[in-house]
Amino acid sequence: MDLKNYIATIEDFPKPGIKFRDITPLMANGEAFAEATRRFTEFAKKVGADVIVGPESRGFIFGCPVAYNLEVGFIPVRKPGKLPRETVSYAYDLEYGSNELHIHKDGIKPGQKVLIIDDLLATGGTIEASVALVRELGGEVVGCGFLIELEELEGRKKLEGIEVFAMMQY
Repeated sequence: MDLKNYIATIEDFPKPGIKFRDITPLMANGEAFAEATRRFTEFAKKVGADVIVGPESRGFIFGCPVAYNLEVGFIPVRKPGKLPRETVSYAYDLEYGSNELHIHKDGIKPGQKVLIIDDLLATGGTIEASVALVRELGGEVVGCGFLIELEELEGRKKLEGIEVFAMMQY
C-alpha cells in the first residue's frame, strides 16, 4: 500500500512558502491507518522495544496502538503543565522561538529499550528533546519511527547512532 496516497499536501500553510503534509486523510482511512500501525509495530519488534514513547500530540496517535499491539507501555512526552506528577524537562530552540517538553520522572526505568514514535521528522528539535529526556531517565533509545521525513530539513542528523525508520520521505 502506498501511504503517500493518503497524505494531503496543503500549499502555503501555515504560512506562504510552506508545504504542509496533512496526515489526517491517512488517519481517517481505516486500512491506511492500520497499515501504518502495522509497519511501526514491525519496526518496534525489530529493535526490541520494551516501551513506546510518543511526543505530544501526534506521537500519541501512532504510538498508542503500537504499544497496544506489543502489550507494552506507552509513555507520553508533553508540553509544560500537562503532566500531573513530577517531571523532567528539556528546553530547545525552534526556527521561530523555543519550546519545552516534559516526561514523568518515573516514566522510563533505567535500562529500558525505548522506541520513540512521531508523525514527522523535520528539523529534529522535538525528537532530539525526546531522546534527551529518555536518556536522562536511564532509558536506551533503540529507535525512532516516523510516518514522514522531510529530508531537506536534515533532522536525521540529530539522531546519529540511533536506528531511524521513516515510512515516507519528501
